Amino acid sequence: MAKVEIKQPIVDEIKGYVADAKSAILVDYRGLTVEQDTALRKQLREAGVVYKVYKNTMLNRAFEGTDFAQLASHLEGPTAIAFGIEDATAPARILNNVAKTAPALEFKGGVVEGTYYDAEGVKLVANIPSREVLISNLLGSLQSPITNFARVLKQIAEKNEEVA
Repeated sequence: MAKVEIKQPIVDEIKGYVADAKSAILVDYRGLTVEQDTALRKQLREAGVVYKVYKNTMLNRAFEGTDFAQLASHLEGPTAIAFGIEDATAPARILNNVAKTAPALEFKGGVVEGTYYDAEGVKLVANIPSREVLISNLLGSLQSPITNFARVLKQIAEKNEEVA
């Protein structure tokens, strides 16, 4: 079997993730212990993030013609990739949290919803709360004035009933 025939299914697998992904974060994982790597993979899996290690040439081929092609300059040395399928910021958030206790894990770069970020930019994206947290914060701030307004209206209505 030719090398191309062996590698094509792997490139197709990556293309499938690329097609579904809202984000992709590249990291250098050298120096992680087995325990750290296992804990990282578990956290990412629980958050619906696909975390894989592929050869850089295969990633490069799969990225061609997509927003993720901007990551080609970072495809040197050992590279792991985390695809955010459901939550665009989840890979950056989880990787950043793990990097706090495992300094060997280093960001290379990433693309979040079509926008390229270098290593420092990915760290900034990591500080953005999840969509669910943002929505709950918004709803909480919206409900507070509405609840107060409803109480005031009820008190006015009760006062008008007493007068009548």
